[in-house]
Amino acid sequence: MNPVKGIHHVTAITSSAEKNYDFFTNVLGMRLVKKTVNQDDIQTYHLFFADDKGSAGTDMTFFDFPGIPKGVHGTNEIAKTSFRVPNDEALTYWERRFDRLGVKHEGIQEQFGKKTLAFVDFDEQAYQLISDEFNVGVASGEPWQNGPVPLEYAITGLGPIFIRIADFTYFKQVMEQVMLFEEIGQEGDAHLFEGGEGGNGAQVVVIHDETSPVARQGFGTVHHVAFRVDDRSVLDEWTARLQQFGLPTSGYVDRFFFESSYARVAPQILFEWATDGPGFMGDEPYETVGEKLSLPPFLEPKREQIEAMVRPIDTVRSTKTFEKEYEGMK
Repeated sequence: MNPVKGIHHVTAITSSAEKNYDFFTNVLGMRLVKKTVNQDDIQTYHLFFADDKGSAGTDMTFFDFPGIPKGVHGTNEIAKTSFRVPNDEALTYWERRFDRLGVKHEGIQEQFGKKTLAFVDFDEQAYQLISDEFNVGVASGEPWQNGPVPLEYAITGLGPIFIRIADFTYFKQVMEQVMLFEEIGQEGDAHLFEGGEGGNGAQVVVIHDETSPVARQGFGTVHHVAFRVDDRSVLDEWTARLQQFGLPTSGYVDRFFFESSYARVAPQILFEWATDGPGFMGDEPYETVGEKLSLPPFLEPKREQIEAMVRPIDTVRSTKTFEKEYEGMK
């Protein structure tokens, strides 16, 4: 069985595609590599933020479902997303940056031997930065070269994903027997699982939580997390494996930018398996990627209808110059 290689992407829900674009571009310094729509709900934007080249394992994506209520955090949810930064010094930079920009954060802390900095956005979507200072495992991506964050401190990819779960015994079996991850650490109710090539880019932190109310999905919460596989043949292996364990799957889904299969592995926990390619650079030039509404071929005949439903968002960056903001670190 070919193991998953690590985290592929995380998809969450935002209250505002415009505010989301501003936060990820101007605060986090991540590159918008695709502005498209939810392929299953074409009135909904789907924004993809990633590294400089849109590499698998670096992208966080967002839906802005019209009229959806605010979500409620609790147990049985994908609770927090991590972003990788090069080293411990970078966290000092980000702490200063968040203070200047008014981003709520919890200060630099340590978990499982890694320095971290937890923070939230305008929707109270939960994130953390994690230092790659002592990391070994899945390689990270390349920071957005032309963004506002100095390259030596910039976000390079996705780190551990946090899941809160009431039935830990069951979910541990899912992680170990189905996902082929190994529990490599425990701190209190938090259990660290690692798969694939290991390291920050291939870890899941599972928090045993029987006391919190059950989470309710809405804006400010995560929709699903995806894991990396090489290609269609490995994707099909995983679909068959899930079915052997009695987990219903979506079957093969062609998302154009990658190929996928989905399964709900626990109450309110949706996993996706996604191929590394074709990627985001095939239908737009590198210089202007993410600036126009990109549609997969099967939606292209509906472009006029879609453009009438989704309001315009100005995502042009190729004509702008972002000065690197050092936050007093130089």
